Amino acid sequence: MTNHSILSDRAITRGFFLAGAVNVLGMLAISKLFTNPLLSANDPAVFSWLGQVAIILWGLAYWAVAKSFHYVPYLVMVFCVEKMVYTVTWLMWLVQKGDSLKGIAAESPMTANFFKMYGAGDFAFGIFFGWVAFIVFRRGGNSAS
Repeated sequence: MTNHSILSDRAITRGFFLAGAVNVLGMLAISKLFTNPLLSANDPAVFSWLGQVAIILWGLAYWAVAKSFHYVPYLVMVFCVEKMVYTVTWLMWLVQKGDSLKGIAAESPMTANFFKMYGAGDFAFGIFFGWVAFIVFRRGGNSAS
């Protein structure tokens, strides 16, 4: 393994830890430890209590493979698809319910900002996961070399 690939692997591992932190810590913060009723009231399909738990579980999954991503490229592709599903869902929400952001902001500016932006982060991490899977497949599938 070259120094370049070691550095790349370290950077990729950090990316997985960052993605996990955004999901786990971000969801706990924005949900105010599952007590923010504005999330489920404004998007019950994505942010019900169970949806919030699922987002945290995805984050834990990113952490679980942070150091072994090169062995599970198909799972990394699943992460990419999952992030793109959330991105499309966010865009659809903005188109259909974006006009409710002003009312949400009156109750909680933090929650309104979350609804304005969360999909952009999902898109960025989706691109990251897709890129990682591409790199691993290009290296030869699921070998560490």
